[in-house]
Amino acid sequence: MLRILLVHNSYQQRGGEDSVVENELALLRSYGHQAELYSRHNDELSGLSRLSIFQQAVWSGKTYCELNILLQRFKPDVIHVHNTLSLISPSLYWVAAKFKIPVVQTLHNFRLLCPQAMFLRKGNICERCIGRNTWRSVIHRCYRSSFSQSAVVSGMLHLHRGIGTYKKNVSRYIALNSFCKNKFIEGGLPAEKIRVKPNFIPDINPAAVKRNGFLFVGRLSPEKGLHVLAGAFYHQLHGQLSVAGGGEDSYLLAKYPAIKQLGILSAGAVRSEMQRSIALILPSIWYENMPMTLIEAYMNGLPVIASRIGALAELVEEGVTGLLFNVGDSADLAKKMQWAADHPDLMLEMGNNARKKYLSSYSAEVNINLLLGIYKEAIADMKSRHLLLPV
Repeated sequence: MLRILLVHNSYQQRGGEDSVVENELALLRSYGHQAELYSRHNDELSGLSRLSIFQQAVWSGKTYCELNILLQRFKPDVIHVHNTLSLISPSLYWVAAKFKIPVVQTLHNFRLLCPQAMFLRKGNICERCIGRNTWRSVIHRCYRSSFSQSAVVSGMLHLHRGIGTYKKNVSRYIALNSFCKNKFIEGGLPAEKIRVKPNFIPDINPAAVKRNGFLFVGRLSPEKGLHVLAGAFYHQLHGQLSVAGGGEDSYLLAKYPAIKQLGILSAGAVRSEMQRSIALILPSIWYENMPMTLIEAYMNGLPVIASRIGALAELVEEGVTGLLFNVGDSADLAKKMQWAADHPDLMLEMGNNARKKYLSSYSAEVNINLLLGIYKEAIADMKSRHLLLPV
């Protein structure tokens, strides 16, 4: 049995990363491993000065001190990091190195290559910082449309790239799919340290109910392509769409009677919606890494209609587990939704295939084996590195 310390900095708005951390913590414990969580929350940023926020993001003395005590008490075999921005900071990698504890880092987004984390600028894909200094992100105010906040993240990345934090002090990286792995290699992370392991969710066998209408689940924000979804209903009426979630782009959907806004739903309510819909719509305009909604849809036997962009073109197999449409093309999305509405039997078959895909790739049983394999590689790598050091 292993002792694993999970590390996660929660954003102010809860997202998929938080669910992944909770799922993996519960999974490890369910298999008998000793797993603890060190966490901080960005609500702590409230009231801090800009200088203090910059200092915390670059190097958190509080994190270093707290982990120094925790590592002596818990003595983990491996540390699994999910997010460090803004308060945990890369100081955690150095305290781990001090105790010669291997670090595994899950790459939930592209933050190590792009301060904005999504390769998205003014609604379009932007890869100008891949493999380069990230000063361009400051000029364009890429992070939260703020010069100062972009400078904080860019400065943090520049410093820790320069001192070798990400190359020297991380034993293994977890990319969520092959597309993302290739982007990180292009951006300069060592290929030999990157392993592919998707996210997962615990299985709840779906109920057999009559399916009707489409579903969107997630933040109602620009990168999620709500304008594309709204445009699909402008081009063509093709049944009912239920939207679960909240955000600044909700107004785009308000003028269409066929779009029913449900607000933010509980996990159980989302599951019920998935079990009675004919397809989940993912109209994202950015490089989604591994949408938890996609995995949940597959678990519930729900096919996905997604943008043909980035990893989504890899995660959705056209005509097998769902349909793909040209990214940003509302008319093409409308055609695919109309086809789905006209072919319920074929969509049901795709849903059955999606359920099989979940069982073969995204179940807890598959995930625990991949996760433990990566941990053991990281532990062996750390041991071998210290054996090679001169006496």
